[in-house]
Amino acid sequence: MSKHTHSKPKILSLMPFKAIEMEYLSDFKTQFIIEELNVSNREEAIAAIRSNVVESGPYDAFIVLMGTKPYEPFTPEFLAPLIPHCKTIVSASAGYDKFPIDWLTENDIWFCNTRNSVSEPTADMAMFLTLAVIRDTSRAEKSARAGLWRNDHVPCTDPSGLKLGIIGMGAIGKHHARKASVFNMHVQYYNRRRLPPEDELIYNVTYCETLEDLLRTSDVISVSCPLDATTKGLLSHKEFAQMKDGTFLVNTARGAIIDEHALIAALESGKVARAGLDVFEDEPEINKYFIESDRCIIQPHLGGLTQKARRDAEKECLENIKSLFSTGRPVAPVNEISRR
Repeated sequence: MSKHTHSKPKILSLMPFKAIEMEYLSDFKTQFIIEELNVSNREEAIAAIRSNVVESGPYDAFIVLMGTKPYEPFTPEFLAPLIPHCKTIVSASAGYDKFPIDWLTENDIWFCNTRNSVSEPTADMAMFLTLAVIRDTSRAEKSARAGLWRNDHVPCTDPSGLKLGIIGMGAIGKHHARKASVFNMHVQYYNRRRLPPEDELIYNVTYCETLEDLLRTSDVISVSCPLDATTKGLLSHKEFAQMKDGTFLVNTARGAIIDEHALIAALESGKVARAGLDVFEDEPEINKYFIESDRCIIQPHLGGLTQKARRDAEKECLENIKSLFSTGRPVAPVNEISRR
């Protein structure tokens, strides 16, 4: 392995930068050296990381930008060539379930996600799906395209006055709450930790002490929590049974948070009137039921995929790295490293 003789910290990016302003990137390169890989699948990526570390490394940081599906999952085998020198791995996504966080912590590597860039676009998707399930828009569009004017549509539900229950009041949940209030919806939430009173006032939200309280009293339920060991299958048969009959459900977080078989049963029974789904358990494969059912409004995980989000996420990755090397701590760490 070549010796680390550069005075500037050296960074390896799994993909080329595509959206960040060149002026910002040029300024960043005055303080850091960036190398970009150009690989198309997981096998190529693993081989390229190994060879780059041997020929050009070691690296102080590793960047994973948007469009991770061809390279997942990011296992210890995938990332092992970067240790022991790498100090941080930064991701342009909000979710981090595809990364071995515990393993990274054991190896003194900070892991950072992007908390701001994709939050509002994802909340926009959540709000879009909220309105779509309430107003039954997909079925109406299919009828109109088929020349069936209004078909069997009866006056649909109005969002005004409905109670929206948000599971997970992080940045995405907060944005969704703010947007929902414009439609005169009453917002309540369930979270691992209750928000400070001033935040509840700002977002005009009410706290539910238990998940069951939220499920039992909400007209619309929106999933915005991270996927981890505690939230996998969070909504299953028991939880659907606790909901009101005819509840509307929205998921823009991760597909595996919802037991899809339980959701299908709830849709078939009418417990859930309609579901708006941007994420799926086995994506890009989608359960045939969701594709064919008129009770589902589906999107191909587009929540955070906007031009502005991509640009801001790339910048946020670099801001995490800058902060770590200037202050000893990144901006948005998912884990805690005490020995660096």
